[in-house]
Amino acid sequence: MPTLNWIGKDKVVNHHLDVPFYTLEHQYGFRGDNPDDKSETRSGNMIIHGDNLIALKALLPEFEGRVNCAYFDPPYNTGEEKWVYNDNVSDPHIRKWLGEVVGKEGEDLSRHDKWLCMMYPRLVLVHKLLHPQGVAFISIDDNEYTNLKAICDEIFGKNCFVANISWQRTYSVRNDKDGIAIIVEHILVYSKEPNWIPIKLERTEEMDAGYSNPDNDFAPWASVIPTAPSASSHQGMVYAIQQPFTGELLYPTVGRCWSFGQEEMLGFMNGWCEYELKDLNDDAKRAEICGISERDIRKGVKGIVLKQDLNTSQSAAKKVYDNGPWPKYFFTKGGLGGIRRKTYITEVEGRMPTNYWSFDEVGHTDEAKKELKEIFGGKSPFDTPKPTRLIERILDIATDDDSIVLDCFAGSGTTAHAVLMANQKKHSNRRFILIELMDYADTTTAYRVKKAITGYDAKMKHEVEIYNKKLTIKNLPHYAQYLEEAKAVTEREQGNYSEIGQPKLVDNSIKVTATRVSNGRVDGLGGSFDYYELGQPLFVDGNLNEEVNEEKIRQYIYYTETRQPLHRQRKDETRYLLDTFQNTGYYFYYERDHSTELTVDTLDIVTEKASQYIIYADVCRLPKEFMAEKRIIFKKIPRDIKRF
Repeated sequence: MPTLNWIGKDKVVNHHLDVPFYTLEHQYGFRGDNPDDKSETRSGNMIIHGDNLIALKALLPEFEGRVNCAYFDPPYNTGEEKWVYNDNVSDPHIRKWLGEVVGKEGEDLSRHDKWLCMMYPRLVLVHKLLHPQGVAFISIDDNEYTNLKAICDEIFGKNCFVANISWQRTYSVRNDKDGIAIIVEHILVYSKEPNWIPIKLERTEEMDAGYSNPDNDFAPWASVIPTAPSASSHQGMVYAIQQPFTGELLYPTVGRCWSFGQEEMLGFMNGWCEYELKDLNDDAKRAEICGISERDIRKGVKGIVLKQDLNTSQSAAKKVYDNGPWPKYFFTKGGLGGIRRKTYITEVEGRMPTNYWSFDEVGHTDEAKKELKEIFGGKSPFDTPKPTRLIERILDIATDDDSIVLDCFAGSGTTAHAVLMANQKKHSNRRFILIELMDYADTTTAYRVKKAITGYDAKMKHEVEIYNKKLTIKNLPHYAQYLEEAKAVTEREQGNYSEIGQPKLVDNSIKVTATRVSNGRVDGLGGSFDYYELGQPLFVDGNLNEEVNEEKIRQYIYYTETRQPLHRQRKDETRYLLDTFQNTGYYFYYERDHSTELTVDTLDIVTEKASQYIIYADVCRLPKEFMAEKRIIFKKIPRDIKRF
C-alpha cells in the first residue's frame, strides 16, 4: 500500500510511545441540580484542559479500548488559524518549528509537514482508545483532506475506511467568491475494525406517507409487489391462484415467481375463503413464465383454487373485504384486481445514512454561530463552530445509550452539548470526554456546557414571511406590480419587527421576511461533569515521581500490566493488592517513606490466591527456586531510594 512521506515522519510514527504519562488533576465538579457543589461528580463526563497529546496518553489507563465514538475538528491548516507546533520531538528538523506560528501557503513551506507531525501521534492514541466496535469522525476541508486520508489509511487500515461524508456547511453561495464556491466540508469516517455498520436513522414522515390502514389491520401497511425474480430456478413457486371475486386464474408475470411457497400461500388465501390444491395441467403456461421448454418444467406443481363454487366464495371473500382486516396477500381494485402483498410499517427499518449531509438535516455554520451567540450574550467566540445538529447526527448513527464519546479538539464544546441533548431526548447515559488546549477551556468550553446543563436566557428570533407572491406564467407580466407591493409592505411594517429584509425572489416567489426578537429562556438539559487540569508526570528522569498521588500510580501500574482499568476499591486488609486478572494476582508493595523488601516474612502481603503473582517492591530477598515454586515474578519499583 502506498504511504505518505514528509519531513519528520520517521520521528513521529512512534512518538506516542515517548509521550510521558501525566496525571489528571480534578479541579471542580459541576452539577445541574446543585451548581454550588464543586465536589467530584463521578458522572463519567470530563473536560480536560491541556495539550491533547498528553491528555490522550493520560486517558489510556482508564479508557483504552472503551471509547465508542470519537469526533474531532482539528485545525484545517488554512493559514488563518495561527496554530503552533509544540510537540516535544527531539529531532533537529522538527525542533526548529517549536513555538512558530504556522503561516499561509507560500509563507511557510513546511506547514503541511508540521500539520502531519502534529496529527499522526494523536490519531494513533485515538485509535488505541477506540472500542473494537468504535468509530472516529474527523472534520476537514480540502487543504489537508488528501494528507489526512493517507495517514488514516496507514493508522486505521484502508479496510477500516467507512466513508467520506460531504457536509453542506452553508445554505447560500457567496457572490463575491472567485472560481468554484466551496459549500461542503469533509467528515472522514474510520472504524477500529473492518465492516462497521452504522445505526439506521429514524424514518421520515415522507417515508411513512405511503403507509395506511384501510382495512383496520393491527398496523399501517404499504402495498408491494407479491412476486420475486428467478422463476426458472424456483419452479415450485410458479403456479396459479384463483381470484375469489372473478374466478380468474392469476399467475406471476413472466420471469417471476410468488414470494412464498405453496403451503404458506394456501394459508393466506384461506383467509379469504376456502381454497385447495388442484392439478390444473398447466405445464405449458408455467413453462412460458419460467422461460423454458415445457419438457423441462417441474411436474406436479398444483394450483391454488377455490374449494367451493364461485358464488359461495365471492360471498365469503366480500365479507372479509368489507369488515377487514384483509390477509397479507390481498386483491386490488375493490377486490376485482390482481394480487398485492402487505408490508407492515412495523417490519421496515429506518433509513440508511448516506455520505451527503445537507444543511437542512444537520445544520450549517450560520446556525452554529447563532447557537453560540445565544449562549455568549450576542457574540460568537469562534468563527467556524459546528452546529449541534451535526454532532447529533454522528451520535445517532454511532452511539448507543451508554456510549463514551471523545472530542480531543473540543473548541466551544459542541460535542458535549450534543451528548447532553441526546441523553435528554433518549433518556440515555452517553458520556463525553472533551480535551481543549487553549486557556478558554474553562471560560468558553466548560462555560457553554454549564449553560447547556442549567439553561440560559437568550434573545429568541422568530422569522415570518410578511409578503409572498408566487410567480406563474399567467401573472408574470405583473412582476413590477408585485415588487412594488412587496416594497410597500416593507415600509409599512418597519416598526412592527426587529428586522425586515428587502424583497427577494426565492423559489419563483417574491418574498419579504421579517424577524421579531424577544427575550426567552432556553431550558437546561441536566447532567454534570468534572473539570481537570494536566497534573504531574508519573516519572521524572526514569524514576517514579513520588509527588504523584499513590492511587494514580497504582492505576498506572495495573494498566501497564493488564491493559485494563483499575476499578477495585482499596481496603486496609488488602492494601497492596491491585487486583486479580486472568488468574494472576498483581501487588504493588509500596511505602512512600521507606523501602519495601519482599521476603518470606513479608509474603503475607499476598492476600488472594491465584495461579501466579506479579509483585512490585523495592528489593527482593526471596531465593529464585522459591519464587519459581510459588510462581512469583518480582518487579523493581523504579525510584531513587539512595536516602534509605
